[in-house]
Amino acid sequence: MTATPTTKKGLQTRQKVLDAARRVFARDGYVEARMLDVAVEAGLSTGGLYRYFDNKIDLFAAVVADIHEEFFQVSGHTRPRLASDPYAALMEANQGYIEHYFVHREVMRVFIEAASIEEQFRAILRSMRDRHVKRFTSAYRHLYGDGDVNGIAIDVVAEALACLTEQCCYVWFAQESDNGRPVSIDEAVTVTTQAWYTMLFAGRGPAI
Repeated sequence: MTATPTTKKGLQTRQKVLDAARRVFARDGYVEARMLDVAVEAGLSTGGLYRYFDNKIDLFAAVVADIHEEFFQVSGHTRPRLASDPYAALMEANQGYIEHYFVHREVMRVFIEAASIEEQFRAILRSMRDRHVKRFTSAYRHLYGDGDVNGIAIDVVAEALACLTEQCCYVWFAQESDNGRPVSIDEAVTVTTQAWYTMLFAGRGPAI
């Protein structure tokens, strides 16, 4: 993997490459996308592109890393909000995640394609999910002290719910052309939030 540039111009060029790569991967898919196409889209020579990324795997991993960090930031919720109004906190987190997924649905479709081919992307997908799950389970344990929900470990429950949200977004948005009935962002947020709340908080009430 090439080193991250340290100059302002270098950082700007790297970001221009990543923006171009998002468009090319979304348009062509992981298998068909070529470094040459990204270079053309970014307005660089192929030699210029390779100064920033060694190969297609390296480049797409950087694209995914940027999007994942954005996901993590927009889907966060604070412990106080989760304690006083868990439904609102869950809705806020799901709203951020789902809206961001919708914006990047083409790249997320390509990400799943890449994960079916390259072990590196399967590992990235797992680590992305684990990071979200660990953040939530840490907040949940901080509030309630116990590590289970109806006799099931909170880690297992949270991972199941994270997988539900992730797969729903993939089916409804990344594969939206295959759906007979389009699902709106509001519908997606509501149904996933109800699933999270019913499983985790129904009967518990606020922690404070």
